[in-house]
Amino acid sequence: MSPAPLVDLHCHGALGHEFGADADGSRTAAGHLAASGVAHVVASLVSASAVRMRHHAVTLAGLVADGTLAGIHLEGPFLSPARRGAHDPAALRDPDPGWVEEVVTAVGEAGAAYGIRQVTFAPELPGADRLVDALVRHRIIPAIGHTNADARTVARAIDAIVTARGGPALVTHLFNGMPTFHHRDGGPVAAALAAAARGDVVVELIADGVHLAPEVVRMIFDLIGPERIALVSDATPATGLGDGDHLLGGRSVRVTAGVARIAEADAVIAGSTATLADCVTWAIERAGVARGDALVAASRTPARVLGLDVDRGGRPPV
Repeated sequence: MSPAPLVDLHCHGALGHEFGADADGSRTAAGHLAASGVAHVVASLVSASAVRMRHHAVTLAGLVADGTLAGIHLEGPFLSPARRGAHDPAALRDPDPGWVEEVVTAVGEAGAAYGIRQVTFAPELPGADRLVDALVRHRIIPAIGHTNADARTVARAIDAIVTARGGPALVTHLFNGMPTFHHRDGGPVAAALAAAARGDVVVELIADGVHLAPEVVRMIFDLIGPERIALVSDATPATGLGDGDHLLGGRSVRVTAGVARIAEADAVIAGSTATLADCVTWAIERAGVARGDALVAASRTPARVLGLDVDRGGRPPV
């Protein structure tokens, strides 16, 4: 049996084009990713002003409607300022279910009902519980990430998500954008892995050789198995262009030796320059993950998260 098509839940663009900035550029980025072997891409939007994020989501609606994209991911703006990573701190704000309703309506009117597939949020922020309810009403997957919460807060949020949607929660790029795991303070990582072991969470892993050490990726596969892992690229507009200066969410990014960082004093990692196909290769060849397991984590597991039937064309259920 041939492997199922690759499905990337978390990708910001390629070839100098950021998803949502304009339709033609977004289509070019999606085409580059498809040519690399990624059959289904969820276009991720970084935190921005309410008006800009809504505009970018509406821009992508047509590409979701015609099957170019598998959906839209709002990575923010409801993120912890302390764990914002490359996100613009000025764009962050507390959860606002009303704004989500506006974006969902606008995307639907633009031709992509249920086009928004996941939203990343920090569960410790005021209003996070109401946000979960709003997301689930619209069949959007609540994804915990860019959070400074303790383990108990994350565990409660996971339980609330599972109860509300009758299915697993998603954790945005485990380890990245959250407190470091410590044996006396396990934080979000401990809560996420325990829940994944119970079947209540699918965790994203960026297996690009930059965000995570190979032994960490192998450890997570050994602990919870590929059915609870979604390999993601977190690819940015710099993907496919090599070293140099680029933009992400209006912020300057410098890529050196394949590593993208915000070109400011903090120099934090700013996404990836790898495709999901690259990540699968790295997981197998560098992290020592079994080929079959890596392919499950890059295909069938993320497809299941989205409700895609990859054996029947990969279209989402109506």
